Amino acid sequence: MRPAPSSLLRAPEGRDFRRLWAGDSASQGAAEVGDLVVPLLAVTVLAASPLQMGVLSAAQSAAFLLLGLPAGAWVDRWSKRRVLLLANLVRAVALAVLPLAWWAGALSLPLVVAVAFVVGVATLFFDVAYQSYLPSLVRPERLGEGNALLQVSASVAQVGGPAAGGWLARLVGAPLAVAVSAAAFALSSGLVSRIAHREPPHDPARRRPLRTEVAEGLSFVLHQPLLRRIVATTSLSNLGGSATSALLVLYAVRQLGLSEGEVGAVFGIGAVGALAGALGVQAVVRRLGEGRTIALALLPGVAAGALVPLAAPLAAADALDDAGVVALLGASAAVLGVSVVLYNVAQVTYRQRLTPVPLLGRMNASVRFLVWGTMPVGALLGGVLGERTGLVATLWTALAVQALGVLPVLLSPLVRSGPAGEPDAGGGSV
Repeated sequence: MRPAPSSLLRAPEGRDFRRLWAGDSASQGAAEVGDLVVPLLAVTVLAASPLQMGVLSAAQSAAFLLLGLPAGAWVDRWSKRRVLLLANLVRAVALAVLPLAWWAGALSLPLVVAVAFVVGVATLFFDVAYQSYLPSLVRPERLGEGNALLQVSASVAQVGGPAAGGWLARLVGAPLAVAVSAAAFALSSGLVSRIAHREPPHDPARRRPLRTEVAEGLSFVLHQPLLRRIVATTSLSNLGGSATSALLVLYAVRQLGLSEGEVGAVFGIGAVGALAGALGVQAVVRRLGEGRTIALALLPGVAAGALVPLAAPLAAADALDDAGVVALLGASAAVLGVSVVLYNVAQVTYRQRLTPVPLLGRMNASVRFLVWGTMPVGALLGGVLGERTGLVATLWTALAVQALGVLPVLLSPLVRSGPAGEPDAGGGSV
């Protein structure tokens, strides 16, 4: 019987993976702090309205809709290590503009939105590059382990990042808390620079027109039946989820009366669930199989999502004090965190195994275009509906969209694949 392989965190073959893991960990921490303190900056310093919060949230993800498809072709042509370095440096410089503008008395909502867009562009390239880079750093049979470890980093960042961001915003103010996020992105760039692996240079003579290369990646995604279902589920889930995310800080601060620290605590409690999902995902996949995990993982998160709009009437009826509201929202976020992590690790690993190496960047970018392209739309719709129908009604509408999003994978061959085998990559749709 062959001995079990050493963890990628200890094995000699995992040296470059560990460097990627360290850089990604710092980047995830920076992103989590920034994702909380930038909206807090808009709400507490600039008194943003629901519509303005929708615009800000849309700006953060607009790059995936506007540049998602060509980004994959560009990443396939460029050094992925260099893309990771530059993306983090861009995020560091862009975020540093906000505390400087605040100090100079020039901070405005249009500037915050512009910085959010630039950070979103850099995030697009970073995310496409690191998911496409991983298969060149680890063997195919270790992709699941690598993705799970990267997700552990993301979950740990989700645990500590919002709590740290909320605490920093309360202690020194949101503008200076943004500066901490910028510094962490700069640190991440330095860590990634230590990766020794160098990809073979792309031969410019073999390049085809950008439109042809983009179309090849998009066609691969759209013509694979199970990938189509995964994309449909993720797109609808992100549409509803982004409407909720755009309004969540505003809802918590203005309607529920939570402080910056309490908002950070809600995000931190939710991230404990994400960490639990990341630590347990390999055991779940071994038990259920990759396909069934993809099909079933989101169901508990949708059910728990109902606790968010329920918090307002319960608080208004004095059934919950502030601590109870934090516990209720945190429990909802924790269950959602488990669901999303199980789903994401399983479906990302499935996509990486299914896709030929030369297509990885374009596949990942095509998927991101399709599934993250709905996020600015959802954020804007959330802002408009929040302005016109109220926050609670909008949150219920967003949850209904997320519930519909589960159906494409739930009503598919994925749900019938067990632990003995993975779903048939070429199977037809039902």
